[in-house]
Amino acid sequence: MKQEKKVSIVTATYNDGENLRRIKKQILSQDYQNIEYIIVDGASQDHTMEVIREAESEFGHRLRWISEPDKGIYDALNKGFRMATGDILGCCFDQFAHEQVLSHMVEIMEQEGTDGVHGDLVYVEGDRVVRRWRQGQGKIRYGWMPGHPTLYLRRQVYETYGYYKTDYRISADYEFMIRILKEQKVRLSYLPEVLIKMSHGGTSTNSLGAYLEGMKEGHRALKENGVKFAAFTDVCRTLRVMRQFL
Repeated sequence: MKQEKKVSIVTATYNDGENLRRIKKQILSQDYQNIEYIIVDGASQDHTMEVIREAESEFGHRLRWISEPDKGIYDALNKGFRMATGDILGCCFDQFAHEQVLSHMVEIMEQEGTDGVHGDLVYVEGDRVVRRWRQGQGKIRYGWMPGHPTLYLRRQVYETYGYYKTDYRISADYEFMIRILKEQKVRLSYLPEVLIKMSHGGTSTNSLGAYLEGMKEGHRALKENGVKFAAFTDVCRTLRVMRQFL
């Protein structure tokens, strides 16, 4: 019988124990069994350690964790990915849309022999969907990009291209996706279904100022990665974001 690929899921957290409890509960509910869960805590002062102890009894040897100061979310994620022992790596801060998400992801990657997988997501406020992001396939230069919360990649991608650049405050995930996808050597499978329900109001979308800073960092990421006509890509990306509200 073919051995299931191990999937390592990283959650970075800081003083957010109740949300961590919700996240680890829904990871446990996934029907895919070969999961390694990694919690990277930034030395929280709330009851986060209590939740981590709960996770130790629930995940057993499948849990790895660390609690120490970090330099922000991207530094924390880098720590988690370096700790990971899985074949496929991803992060989780939100809610899986159903219990078969990981099974579907691994299945299509194995069937198509690709380097990673992504799919659709929705932004929610409570139970209400306020924004839909239908991914499809595309090219970075035309403003397309995968939804980062849905992106799971084989370990070799990180070994080849590196991790997140921590001198980006908001858009290190976008810079990373530009870096790995600009030459179209990394092949992604696309699952045309909602994989993630994401709480509305993340770091790059919780204010106009944050959105503008994210766009500025995004432009810088395009330039640093040698994407020609970066301003054209910025416009295409903005139009794609606007379509999500329709």
